[in-house]
Amino acid sequence: MAGVRCGDDVSDYLSQNPQLAQWVESFRGYCESNKQWSGRREFILRNMEAFPAVKPGVSSSSSLDRLLSLSMVWANHVFLGCSYPQAVMDKIKEMGEGIAVQGPPVHKTTKDGITAKGKRSATDEGDADGCVKRAKAAPNEADGRPPGRAAARAGPQKSGPPPQAPAEHQPFFNRLYKAVAWKLVSAGGFGPNLDHFEILRSCVESCKQTLTCVFVPLKDITGLPAGRTQKDGHVCEIRCQMVYMGTGYGRDESAAKAMASKEALKVFQGRKVTVKICRRRYKGRDVEDLMLLDELPRTQGFPPALSYPFQDEPREDGSS
Repeated sequence: MAGVRCGDDVSDYLSQNPQLAQWVESFRGYCESNKQWSGRREFILRNMEAFPAVKPGVSSSSSLDRLLSLSMVWANHVFLGCSYPQAVMDKIKEMGEGIAVQGPPVHKTTKDGITAKGKRSATDEGDADGCVKRAKAAPNEADGRPPGRAAARAGPQKSGPPPQAPAEHQPFFNRLYKAVAWKLVSAGGFGPNLDHFEILRSCVESCKQTLTCVFVPLKDITGLPAGRTQKDGHVCEIRCQMVYMGTGYGRDESAAKAMASKEALKVFQGRKVTVKICRRRYKGRDVEDLMLLDELPRTQGFPPALSYPFQDEPREDGSS
């Protein structure tokens, strides 16, 4: 593969080696664009010689897994602007040398990124978690609408997300899926000893969004799983762009948030994530909610929702 020099050469080379073309094409990601796959495919072919155990036609080996992981990290850095530990960045820069990407996106990184993050942290200094929105906030604040807007509307509003909502949110979660996958690669894989919330938050922020965390005392929750009989502790629900991602229970808010983040990251362990409209319980009634799901079948229902950003709840005096 050492003679492969550019994208056109790669295409010509693969046209002369159809079996190799079919083999490498099997590694294309579900959501990769033609431009992203063209660059990552060239990365794989250029670096095969550095992994002697990687043989065309063999679809599983530790060396192949490492090469594919590095190709994903490289693509995530080039096309999404994600950063990794310096040793990883040096490795993919060396392996990707000479690969020409046509019209690569421009990302604000290093000093600009650090400055922007610092300003955001200073603004949110009163909140220990920066991007966390508390359950005590007004119901319509959870999805970013101005306070008081609900009260200004006349008459009841139809609850539930619109039918087109999953399609509108799916592109963002496709990008987030890649960001999480590559982040976990650099962290050594998904495991119990990770800071799950920091991984999830950093990936969401790399995609220019923030998380919403809602906390409610456990004793105030109805409809919990039958085995959860204790009343001490807190429950945390995590959403992003109004889409439900995970729920966690813990002795305090920090522990609940950590568990909710872990549950949210579990969804990203499959081949893809999908935004769907599903029915679940909220305050004792069935509602339709936006949920982020993997492709695995569920053996039990969803936990009850702690927040519901798809309707304007009535004011305490009963007026709308």
